[in-house]
Amino acid sequence: MRDLRRFLPLVAIVALGVALKVALLAADAVPFNGDEAVVGLMARHILQGERPVFFYGQAYMGSLDAWLVAGAFAVLGESVTAIRVTQAALFAGTLVMTYLLARQSGLSEWGARAAALLLALPPVMVTLYTTVSLGGYGETLLLGTAALALALKLAGDCALYPSRERLVAWMALGLVGGLAFWVLGQAAVYLLPAAILLAWRLRAGAYRRWRAWRGVVVAAIAFVAASSPWWLYDLSHQHAALYALTSPSAPGPGTSLVDRAVGLVLLGLPALCGLRFPWRPDYLPLPVVFPALVFYLAVAVYAARPSRVEHRTAGRTLLLLMVAVFVVVFVISRFGLDATGRYLLPLAAPLVIFTAMLLEAMRTFRPWLATSALVAIVAFNLWGAGVAATSPDKITPQFGPATRFDNSADKALVDFLLAHGGQRGYANYWVSFRLAFESGEEIILAPLLPYRENLRVAASDNRYPQYTEAVARAERVVYVTVNQPELDKVLRERFSSMGITFSEEIVGPYRVFYELARKPAFSVQGY
Repeated sequence: MRDLRRFLPLVAIVALGVALKVALLAADAVPFNGDEAVVGLMARHILQGERPVFFYGQAYMGSLDAWLVAGAFAVLGESVTAIRVTQAALFAGTLVMTYLLARQSGLSEWGARAAALLLALPPVMVTLYTTVSLGGYGETLLLGTAALALALKLAGDCALYPSRERLVAWMALGLVGGLAFWVLGQAAVYLLPAAILLAWRLRAGAYRRWRAWRGVVVAAIAFVAASSPWWLYDLSHQHAALYALTSPSAPGPGTSLVDRAVGLVLLGLPALCGLRFPWRPDYLPLPVVFPALVFYLAVAVYAARPSRVEHRTAGRTLLLLMVAVFVVVFVISRFGLDATGRYLLPLAAPLVIFTAMLLEAMRTFRPWLATSALVAIVAFNLWGAGVAATSPDKITPQFGPATRFDNSADKALVDFLLAHGGQRGYANYWVSFRLAFESGEEIILAPLLPYRENLRVAASDNRYPQYTEAVARAERVVYVTVNQPELDKVLRERFSSMGITFSEEIVGPYRVFYELARKPAFSVQGY
């Protein structure tokens, strides 16, 4: 009974984290977006018999998220709510693993709960990418944190464990690591530090006998088994998965190492700490963010040089090593191409644990100060969530102004298209897959219209070629644009030059070109 009461605060913290997501979703503050729709469509197709290995249209980001969502669909039905429930469950697991990692890193019960609370009510960036599904970030966060916790367990006193328990822990580490690697190659920022720590412990003499090294073999076998979808796909597709993982410029245009480092410092880390929203380049008001900036600089200093002996643990060493590995991987790999926030998620656990370490040190001489600082951080995070939720953009992963629009007009658009023979046509990526999911694939719009300012279409936008083929077979089509007056002008001129009459209708942010006299015989990819 005493052990049960001990975990009640953690249960309450998890409930708070889930409650924040429920409140934001109830307020319609987190729009359903195109990437999330692709996950939903993948889950729908899995239930129909498809077996995708990766996110549609690419050779990275394993389909585990879609498989989990498919399970939710089987129980709850196909809906955006079921997708969000899956992400909430993953986040609840991450909170528990963060608490365990904090305890293993030398924090007291109070400190570990503080770390979990800071992650449960986090800055907007963490809230965003643990609420929406973009293909695997929630799974990577959970599995990566679990891998660190298992590595610390094995690096600690595992020589004292019964042999069977020790081998089970090694197997669990291999399985967790393998799944994480398949889901997202960025999981290396968890796995490399864990491997370095364990290799150092093995070399230091804690595991000199073969019985101990058997665990490494067991972990390696479990890793290969859990990540087998990645290996099988890579071997059968001319090493496409390996290329996607190692190519520094795929996908998207390349940038210099200096640009990536600057982006990490000026864009990524401020978003992680809540000083800016990940979808906007500007910072939040200086009078509010300056105290937070000073505090997090103090956290960084304390993480490097803790004042308390209790915090000079293998856990702290592992987390610092992880941060160092993360910086290197981020700067030299393709993940550094996007410093807006999502690739910074692995640093969330180290940030809250190091923050809790500083608070715990403050608590030894001023308990009220530590509690006040904890409350202030949580209040700052909630304030940021409130500001973002009530802003015109809402809480969104969309960067460009032309792609930032909510779902308020989606049903009206679906109804309009169904009523006017608009089941087939063209739209951009962020419209096409969303409408396909929301209409149960009654409406199929090939994602071949541009959304970028230069009116160019990337080949990767055509993630599910079956849609494009279905539109090619259609006798009549519609064109749907959104917040794109330049594209609207191009379409009108092109239709007129071909002698094609048409009608226009505005539905919320959307503009529909319909009742075309005939199907145009030109490629929209030429724009």
